[in-house]
Amino acid sequence: MQKKIAAAGLSWHVVNAGLSGETSAAGLRRVDWVLRQRVDVFVLELGGNDGLRGLPPSDTRANLQAIIDHVRRKQPGAKIVLAGIAAPPNMGADFTRSFASIFPELAQKNQLPFIPFLLDGVAGRPELNQPDGIHPNARGHALVADTVWAAVKPLL
Repeated sequence: MQKKIAAAGLSWHVVNAGLSGETSAAGLRRVDWVLRQRVDVFVLELGGNDGLRGLPPSDTRANLQAIIDHVRRKQPGAKIVLAGIAAPPNMGADFTRSFASIFPELAQKNQLPFIPFLLDGVAGRPELNQPDGIHPNARGHALVADTVWAAVKPLL
């Protein structure tokens, strides 16, 4: 993202506050740390690890809403972009459907720019993922950056 911003001749600075393996609950506990600095655009992409662990979708929804509310209180001028992710199908159809509904519902409720599926074009493609089949490799990350850039660029 930083390379894309620089190539566009913009002076924004990217802070990657993500932690591998983090759940939405852990993100909620850490959001104050992220908001200690001025934030103009806040890309919220959490929940994937909740889905992998089979955590209740209602908890994920509540945690993400609490993060959105917290960002709006602490940084009212920040634009929030919500990125969706999917749960693996092995959790069952009901879980998968319930989990999938979290992101578009929160985006609509909070009137947020929305990335329907962060891993669009990357998920399920072995050549774009690490050996675990879940996390993108360098080529996959470049495509994810393109997806995020399409949502963020109009906000800068």
